[in-house]
Amino acid sequence: MSLNAWNVGSVTAVVERATHDAVVAATAETEASMIRQRVPVNVYESSNALVIVAPLPAVTASDVTIELRPGIVRFWASVRSAGPREYLLNEWSYGGYERSVEVPEGYGSALEATLVNGQLAVRVLKGQPVEQLTIHPSGS
Repeated sequence: MSLNAWNVGSVTAVVERATHDAVVAATAETEASMIRQRVPVNVYESSNALVIVAPLPAVTASDVTIELRPGIVRFWASVRSAGPREYLLNEWSYGGYERSVEVPEGYGSALEATLVNGQLAVRVLKGQPVEQLTIHPSGS
């Protein structure tokens, strides 16, 4: 950690700031030891796709991986950043998300996905299922 100090009137403020290496190490440690958060989803059928919508706050499109196999679609996101900090209250994490959703017969020929404003939308297209397909969503 490094220390930054500045004067405000007659008070000197000292703030500890994590170094880049400390944040990288803390993130790797968190990723290795965490239980991924199960993501809630909404699923509906459109005219040519099964649509899965899920909240994924604080991650980018490149953090998210979507995998399609016959009968199942799975998506997950890595931890974005886990700087060393002592929380007073810690109810959620930045990333470490994962979810699998069953895909009904007749779907699975392709995948399309976007991640916009923290919301992942996955479209599993109708048609003969592929053996396996892995993609990253497009972002805004």
